[in-house]
Parts: sequence; structure tokens; C-alpha cells
Amino acid sequence: MKPYRVPQLAKKYVDYDMIQNHTQLPAFPDSRLHLLQAFLSETRSYAEKAELFALVLSLVQLGLDTHDEIDVEDGSRSEREMRSRQLKVLAGDYFSGRFYQLLAQAGEITMIAKISQAVCEVNGLKITLYLRMQQTAIQADDYFSSMVQLKSELFLAFQDLLEGAAALYWTELLHALSRCEIVLEELARCKVPARFHQSWAYWHVLQVGTAEELQMLKGQQTEAGFISGLFNKYNIHAKLAALLQQAVEDVRMIAGKLESDKLIQELQHIMDAVLYKIAGFAPALNETR
Repeated sequence: MKPYRVPQLAKKYVDYDMIQNHTQLPAFPDSRLHLLQAFLSETRSYAEKAELFALVLSLVQLGLDTHDEIDVEDGSRSEREMRSRQLKVLAGDYFSGRFYQLLAQAGEITMIAKISQAVCEVNGLKITLYLRMQQTAIQADDYFSSMVQLKSELFLAFQDLLEGAAALYWTELLHALSRCEIVLEELARCKVPARFHQSWAYWHVLQVGTAEELQMLKGQQTEAGFISGLFNKYNIHAKLAALLQQAVEDVRMIAGKLESDKLIQELQHIMDAVLYKIAGFAPALNETR
């Protein structure tokens, strides 16, 4: 099994001074890509192309995630904000284009169609989620489940390429790992009051908050003191910590069912990286215990 080096390979396509100097790209989907390469490496037919498939999927996912961060709100913007917005549009398009090029060069036309179909599915899921969010017709659990599906959808396209226990537990493991990623992202959002709107914490407070709090939230109130008060009052960090703990336990439980020692070892490397990220939130999480 080849060592996991997709982030290093992807640098060739994402590390441009213009992008680095004027905008910020989304987080690289490391855990899911590492998992995909490890599982594909255990198949007879696709082991040699496991790294290529993980690389192209990294570019597709990064393209989608970059477009998701484009500011679509009305209102005037500074020159710097406009440049950042324009670069996000161009970068997302560029990453997606590279995916086609790499697979075409490798003669993987069928894989182009498979991933393209998955992209359509992702976009359909996003539209459904965004409409529900605009209509305030969603609860925290629904939001979380939808985000898990969005994180997983591209990777589920590889389900029928896998063999044995890897195929049997792929979806379950992918969802559990995606839950870990989502909680870590939600914890990061908790540090920035301006990102509170439509986060997991936002939808949770809409379910349990007072009428006055709901009115302020619907008016997009993001004053730091107000948001901090909601976090403390409704034990947001503790609830996210519980979700994270359950997701980690699920990954470990599924790992125990795998038949391949190599897969188990790779999964341990993946979880070590996840746990390292969790350690960065330890002070905030410990405050709630």
C-alpha cells in the first residue's frame, strides 16, 4: 500500500501565490481522502489507481467547497473582498477542470461520468438543504444529518469498486468519519460569532431558545457577547463534544470489524490525525465537563 501523500500531490494544483495572497481556501478533506485511498488500495482492480482517484476527488471536493464559500449576500464590498470573491469563483472552476483533465489523461472516462453524476447529486442535496434553511424548516439534527450526507456523497460513488469487508463497511465508516469532521468544523465556527448564523448551534438554539432570543437570531444578531451567552446557557460545547465522542467511538467500533490489518493500521493513522485536531479544542471542551 502506497503511503498517503495526496495533500503533497495536490499542492501542484492549489498552491498559487495569487490565491494564497488574496483569498483563503477551505480545509483540505484529508480524513476522507486518506480513507478512500486506503480502501481502494485493498481492491485488486483499482489498487494501482487508488492515489490518482483520491487526488482527483480532492480537487473536485475542494472545487465544490470553494464555491460554497463565495459570498452571495447583497451589499457593497471593498476591493479586497471583491478580489477574494472573484478568486474563489475562478479557483473552484479551475480545480473542477483539473479533475477532468487528470482522468482523461489516464483514460478513465467511466470514472469521469461516475464522479460527475456524484457532483450532480451533491448539488441537488445542497439545493434542498439551502431551501429548508431559508424557510427555517430544519432542526439541528436534520442539519447535522444533511451535512453528513453532503460530506459523504462524492465518496459514496466508489462503493461499487470496493471488495469484501471494505465494501461492507464503507458507507458506515465514511459517515462516522464525516461526523467527526463536521463537529470539528462546528467547534471552529463557535470561535467566530459572525459564523454563528445557520451553524449547528444556531439551529439548536432556534429549537430551545426564548422568544426574545429567536427574534434576535432571526435578525442575524451576531454581537459577540450575545452569542457567547447562548453558548454558555445552552451548553453548546458540551453537546458538540458528545457528538464528537460518539463519532470517534463509532469509527473505532467499525474498525474492529475490518479483516485487513493494513486497513486497520491506515485507519489508526487517520484517527491519530483527527484526535490531534480534537486536542486543539480540548480547553473549550473541558470547560463544559
